[in-house]
Amino acid sequence: MQNASTTMPSNEAGRLPRPSRLSDVKGWFHPVDQVLFDWTLSRQRDQGQRGDLLELGAYLGKSAIFMGAYLRAEETFTVCDLFDSPAPDRANSAEMGRSYATLTRRAFEANYGSFHEGLPRIVQEPSSGITAHVRADSCRFVHIDASHLYEHVHADIAAAKEVLGPDGIVVLDDFRAEHCPGVAAATWGAVASTGLKPLCITATKFYGTWGDYDAIHADLAVFLKERDDMWHGAEEVAGFPMIRISGKKARSPEHPVSRHADEAAPDAPGRTPVPAGVPAVARAGGRARGLLSSLLARSERS
Repeated sequence: MQNASTTMPSNEAGRLPRPSRLSDVKGWFHPVDQVLFDWTLSRQRDQGQRGDLLELGAYLGKSAIFMGAYLRAEETFTVCDLFDSPAPDRANSAEMGRSYATLTRRAFEANYGSFHEGLPRIVQEPSSGITAHVRADSCRFVHIDASHLYEHVHADIAAAKEVLGPDGIVVLDDFRAEHCPGVAAATWGAVASTGLKPLCITATKFYGTWGDYDAIHADLAVFLKERDDMWHGAEEVAGFPMIRISGKKARSPEHPVSRHADEAAPDAPGRTPVPAGVPAVARAGGRARGLLSSLLARSERS
């Protein structure tokens, strides 16, 4: 079995997905978390913070597609998921069967390839072995959304601590979902015992760091104060003023643009046809709205 891939999948008679926008990709990635991913990854870029990106658990690629737009040329984006491979133990196998019966690696590749010119490095094996593929202190951002079982999440957090560099950010999904008590136990256990500092939480995700808490927290508080679409408040947790965020009305940031965007139905809400020649990702670090607008205007004049 090949563990790493950088080639693009073929469409196989059109059976693979051809998303025309990010919302066409099945998965759970709410606007409030898109805002926070955008803020965190943009802040790292603006401050010149270098490092790779890592996602443990990809499903069909929704958050991975979003993260890939912030990858710089000298960096590596690694995605680790079992995809179609058998799970390493009976409990994890049962979980995979219940939640991800339709999950396939080729569907992930087709979705990701619809928005980006190349694929991330794919590690198709249990996340417990990720430190064999990702160097210590090499990452600036890790998103954990793999198993919901305590022992697996506990190991994923330990791996994140090892691979994150100074001031890196870890994000944990489903840390407060009632059907995922193991994620909650592992998350708060890490806060209590590993020095993980809680920056903020949303309805579904926990954001933390083992690095310089004060600077990141202060910048985040300023950013949130300027938003009129996201409520936030402070909660003292383990000696830190963790920020609670309610983002039910959060406005999504710009999304990567699909190469299939011009295939969307013209009357579909929120789907703006994109003229031929527009790059697959019409955002350079999330700042290329002007480029897309000018291309659209030029198309209308011609």
